[in-house]
Amino acid sequence: METATALRSSFGTCIRPSNKTRNRSIAFATVLNKLGFSSFSHPRTGLKSVSFQTQKKRSVVRASSSSFDSTGPTAPIAPLELESPIGQFLSQILISHPHLVPAAVEQQLEQLQTDRDAEKQNEEPSSASTDLVLYKRIAEVKANERKKTLEEILYALVVQKFMDANVPLIPSVTRSVPTWPTQDDKLELLHSPEALEMIQSHLALILGSRVSDSTSIAEISKLRVGQVYAASVMYGYFLKRVDQRFQLEKTTKILPEGIDKETSNIQQHVAGDERVPLTHPEVSSWSEIANLGSGSKSSRLRNYVMSFDGESLQRYATIRSKEAVSIIEKHTEALFGRPEIVITPDRRVDSSKDEVIKISFGGLRRLVLEAVTFGSFLWDVESYVDSRYHFVAT
Repeated sequence: METATALRSSFGTCIRPSNKTRNRSIAFATVLNKLGFSSFSHPRTGLKSVSFQTQKKRSVVRASSSSFDSTGPTAPIAPLELESPIGQFLSQILISHPHLVPAAVEQQLEQLQTDRDAEKQNEEPSSASTDLVLYKRIAEVKANERKKTLEEILYALVVQKFMDANVPLIPSVTRSVPTWPTQDDKLELLHSPEALEMIQSHLALILGSRVSDSTSIAEISKLRVGQVYAASVMYGYFLKRVDQRFQLEKTTKILPEGIDKETSNIQQHVAGDERVPLTHPEVSSWSEIANLGSGSKSSRLRNYVMSFDGESLQRYATIRSKEAVSIIEKHTEALFGRPEIVITPDRRVDSSKDEVIKISFGGLRRLVLEAVTFGSFLWDVESYVDSRYHFVAT
């Protein structure tokens, strides 16, 4: 009952189905030639195995246990399939030459910038209205292709960061009790001590009194677990954003007064405040930030967050790009499947078709820790890519 109550507590993110489209690009031909591949085929394998076609023979490259701790020689390294040619190319690089991913990404971003600059230089037709409509339609298609490519570049970079940490991403969640390897220690080491304190509070909020119980099995709605996962990704994104600013101000010794106090007047004042739970407009609201000041041990980072004014807190609780929002949705859907949500005539959600899964509390903890880390990595790679190909709205 405690777990069910915790999982129902204000995680309202719904994972929308995403339409799959096909893109075309020749931007990565140079990198392929440098790697010794004469041609490239585009099977729908995502981050699993990708086939290369040579003149004499066909070979399939699979994930190697020597370069990444997988559960088997054919195990996928991420649950989400990448569909565009560039996405599948990066999938192959992740599997066979992970150290070349930054160089491959750099080239793709340069090509995206070149394409965008060339499109801006083209003048709109001013004659027939039919030509103008066609021009706008072509421009829209090209913009969607660039957005799709950008999303998959971001996702590949997030996966690479998990590979660098030697932490395999959880595969798709099924009805049976999962047997994921314990990676809690590795995941916790990826965060600062101050951020880890808040992550532990986040875990306590979700798991309640079972936070230290790793073996007991619970039957939980798959949709609810997916909502918790998506909300935890957003929380990790927010946490990395504020922790980055906190660490900078701590290093330069310009932290606000009173941050080190065990009990903060600001924290007591904000407890229960509902002014904060805003994220990207395309993502439903979440309430973890609003609960920072209640029922948990005081910490420097928590007191620091609670010293923000309402406008600053809202800004930091916002996912900056539509591409990042789309990645959260698609990755969560790849993990938990597409939910069957029915709205009754009285506008209530009918969850009678929702699948119930069995999972240990240790498995839930592993899911949440991965989700928070995923969000943290997403902030990092979004900032990195935006510094080379500006796409984040200011």
